Amino acid sequence: MQAFAAFRSLKNPVFAQLYAAQTISLFGDALTWVGLALLAFELAGKDAAVILSMALTLRVAAFVGLSPIAGALADRFNRKMLMVSADLARVVVVGLIPFVTEVWQVYVLIFMLNSFTAFFTPTFQATIPFVADKDQYPQAIALSGATYEILGVLGPGVAGGVAVLFGSRGIFWVDAITFLISGLLILTLPRNLQVSRAEVEPESVAKTLRDIKEGTTRLWRDALIRYALVLELVAAVSGAWVLVNTVVYVKEGLSLGDISYGWLMAAFGVGATLAALALGAFEKRLPRTTFILLGALLSTLAILPANWLPLAPLMLFWLIAGAGQNWVNLPTQTLIADRTPEHLQGRVYGAHFAWSHLWWAGAYPLAGWLGSSFPGLSFLYGGLIALVLLLVLHLSLYPATNKVASASLLKR
Repeated sequence: MQAFAAFRSLKNPVFAQLYAAQTISLFGDALTWVGLALLAFELAGKDAAVILSMALTLRVAAFVGLSPIAGALADRFNRKMLMVSADLARVVVVGLIPFVTEVWQVYVLIFMLNSFTAFFTPTFQATIPFVADKDQYPQAIALSGATYEILGVLGPGVAGGVAVLFGSRGIFWVDAITFLISGLLILTLPRNLQVSRAEVEPESVAKTLRDIKEGTTRLWRDALIRYALVLELVAAVSGAWVLVNTVVYVKEGLSLGDISYGWLMAAFGVGATLAALALGAFEKRLPRTTFILLGALLSTLAILPANWLPLAPLMLFWLIAGAGQNWVNLPTQTLIADRTPEHLQGRVYGAHFAWSHLWWAGAYPLAGWLGSSFPGLSFLYGGLIALVLLLVLHLSLYPATNKVASASLLKR
């Protein structure tokens, strides 16, 4: 029963409503990407993969460029209105996608859509510790992360069913409705979501730039957060190899079909989900840096032998890899909440959102290049790169954080 400790955070009615909005918004994201894949095939046929890869690059570019600004604004303006505005803007953008006739229009709208997501997500992350008390927010963050992973597995499947009913363009109308419902849920929250005005300086362009700089400075200055951030680079490498090269290995290396690929990715998502729930139950028993180190190690070791594994063992290894991913990412979010003053959390979460996606921006093309150049050894090379990074970063930074992490555990 302890594995479901994260659900206790739903006793907080404000977080429960915020969580419902996030869940519906994440389902909207699943609809977006399933609809985009179908639309890309409609527009480009066999070249649809080019459109999807470009869209993914634009998504990361929007996150890296705009999320620090969103984080700074979240510390100065009403977070409720920021999230509602982002949701309503996404309603408009996805409502325009069914009318596209050219590939360039897809690129423009996808960049706009993810620009607004870059404002929504860091603001939402910073709001969790804002509405939940100190005993609740680790479980709240864990539940939020578990939901993200669950919908990563179930969302595309449900979205595929919606696409069957409404078609490759009609699915975006349903998509728009999900963002509208999310916005209404946030708008009707029973409390204001703004940092005390006494703690906020007057607005100016110079102040916004200082806030962005401060968010990044706090990420890198704090020993524990810095350690967590660089190990997210390790997780990004192993995760990118799973997301980019699994389909090639399944179809060409194992000569299996789409169903087998679906089972593998489901195992990856289930592992991440179970890890998130376990973290909510046991995070007070170990330093968070221990979870992060273990997660980076698991996700790295899981991909090393993948090129020689048949389907069934590979599913187990992908489950472990998914668990490792979450044991890096979720404790990092909680560390930020633990070690950042409430009125500064928005800018720090925004900076973290940008840096963590920057790691993926480098890992994706590297995984694609090595995967296409050395298909028979792609996972081995990816695992070795991640392992070398892990050893170097851990040996360089962990000794300085060990005492701090132990002291933090004793205080909780």
